[in-house]
Amino acid sequence: QVQLVESGGGLVQAGGSLRLSCAASGRTFSSYAMGWFRQAPGKEREFVAAISKSGGNTYYADSVKGRFTISRDNAKNTVYLQMNSLKPEDTAVYYCGADPSVATFVGWGGYGMDYWGKGTLVTVSS
Repeated sequence: QVQLVESGGGLVQAGGSLRLSCAASGRTFSSYAMGWFRQAPGKEREFVAAISKSGGNTYYADSVKGRFTISRDNAKNTVYLQMNSLKPEDTAVYYCGADPSVATFVGWGGYGMDYWGKGTLVTVSS
């Protein structure tokens, strides 16, 4: 069993930055690809970024490429999402996910994800 706890959300002005963290319980963190999805009010969940088990490969949605950076620290059982140049359209609840396969993030829309966090709200004001 893995528990994921997100933190770092909040209110920021457009153009600002935030760093989200997702802390995982358990000893098998390095066995999971990790990533982030987001869901804005009235919209479907959408993929944001993912990172392979070792951290050697990263994947991004086109909408965040060049602005967001995903990273992980397997010694701290934590994955991060550095968000720069934030836009009002980035406003959403951001969810952390863990799954053995990175394809669950980049190909399957998160369906079948082994574990989800409860989410953290990011609000970007214009």
